[in-house]
Amino acid sequence: MGHGPDGHPAPTGRVAAVVPAAGSGLRLGAGLPKAFVELHGRTMLERAVAGLLDSGTVDDVVVVVPSDRVREAESMLARLRNDDHLVVVATGGAERTDSVRNGLAALTATHGDAGAAVYDVLLVHDAARCLTPAAPTRRVVEAVRSGEVAVVPVLPVVDTVKQVDDDGYVVGTPDRSGLRAVQTPQGFAPDVLLAAYDAAGDIATDDAGLVERIGQRVATVEGDALAFKITTATDHARALTELAGSRPGSAPPVPAGRIQEDP
Repeated sequence: MGHGPDGHPAPTGRVAAVVPAAGSGLRLGAGLPKAFVELHGRTMLERAVAGLLDSGTVDDVVVVVPSDRVREAESMLARLRNDDHLVVVATGGAERTDSVRNGLAALTATHGDAGAAVYDVLLVHDAARCLTPAAPTRRVVEAVRSGEVAVVPVLPVVDTVKQVDDDGYVVGTPDRSGLRAVQTPQGFAPDVLLAAYDAAGDIATDDAGLVERIGQRVATVEGDALAFKITTATDHARALTELAGSRPGSAPPVPAGRIQEDP
């Protein structure tokens, strides 16, 4: 096996993704975990997993869901399993960091003594970014396989950003030319991601941030506008519109009171 930059092994294995989907989704106001909210007849979770597998670069996926949704998720994702793709359902933890850690453990445990060595790229992808097209996923995987140890898809920040203090007063205006909005899937060399989670002792919403904490450099690739995160009812409506636009003659259904506007 050859080696890339920083002495990490050159790619020879598979690509796996962890999809944390154990959040309550309170801001969406749907009355159920947001990963289980439907968009034109398919849940966000199913769309997210199918999108990863359809990219042609992801082999296996582990989704992490609330304990009372495990059977539902297994049934929902059963059709996506085949001889080429392993789709595993794991139970989430109290925080996102716990859920991803559980997902990584479940994924590596499926291969026994081989563990994570089966993979040369590990991805972490938000179920709420379920419209992410194939291109960003492919770019992330290619960058990791080229030797980068951590890669995130990004978009330029178009709004002016203000830094404020605890009292709400502006204390600075960062130069947005050096700022980027980060998306998922984020990709990692397996040893680096596992080391980052071994060292993580608190709550984190960004996996690349954990990698930064252990002193590793994070590279960026171009993201995509469709990889937006569905968090509020407005985001949900946008997703329905985007899907309707991809289906000529169709129109997004009215959520019929299931989704309430975020206050």
